[in-house]
Amino acid sequence: MIKHIVFVKIKGAASDEEKLNDLQKLKDALDNLPSEIPEIKKYETGINISDSSTAYDLALSGDFESAEALDVYRNHPAHLKVLDLISSIKGRTAVVDYEY
Repeated sequence: MIKHIVFVKIKGAASDEEKLNDLQKLKDALDNLPSEIPEIKKYETGINISDSSTAYDLALSGDFESAEALDVYRNHPAHLKVLDLISSIKGRTAVVDYEY
């Protein structure tokens, strides 16, 4: 199994309300991916509640049967739309993938 973990930080929001709206829009888009991409075995997203200056704004954790299944996910059109959304809200990401 492959664990896929992503952290997202939004930089471009003009206000806290705009940032929260952007994060919820992103979370909703991510939460729809398991219904569109059967290679996802388990998927969880969450908006950060910590006020630490080093915290990211959103995290996701996904499980995949293999590296090949993760590649299908990465290149799936629905996932690519989410990547476009992240770019449009001036997000940056950190990713960790590991076998377990």
